[in-house]
Amino acid sequence: MYTQGFLFVILFLIFGTLLAVGALSVLGPLLRPNKPSAAKSTTYESGLNPVGDARARYNVRYYLYALLFVIFDVETVFLYPWAVEYHTLGVFGFVEMVLFIVLLVIGLVYAWRKKVLEWN
Repeated sequence: MYTQGFLFVILFLIFGTLLAVGALSVLGPLLRPNKPSAAKSTTYESGLNPVGDARARYNVRYYLYALLFVIFDVETVFLYPWAVEYHTLGVFGFVEMVLFIVLLVIGLVYAWRKKVLEWN
């Protein structure tokens, strides 16, 4: 009974997507201006002329700190809804969050012992 409706929706999505992609790929190059210049192909640095090579080497520790920051930042996103719904979750929710925080602390202690957090 619902098969015709699903078929209609699927066909609508396919044809709609194809129409949009086709129109953009055909009409896009015709409508946009194309005036290449040396100034347009340079790197933009706040209106100043670029200095040095764009491919500078960075210490790997920058990436490790950034990765640790992202991991603990995402964990904060998980803690916020738990804090909002703390009263409705009860003891089970509390135990689950304690296990979650213990796993985070274990990961932090592991990184600390491996001397990932030292800057030498």
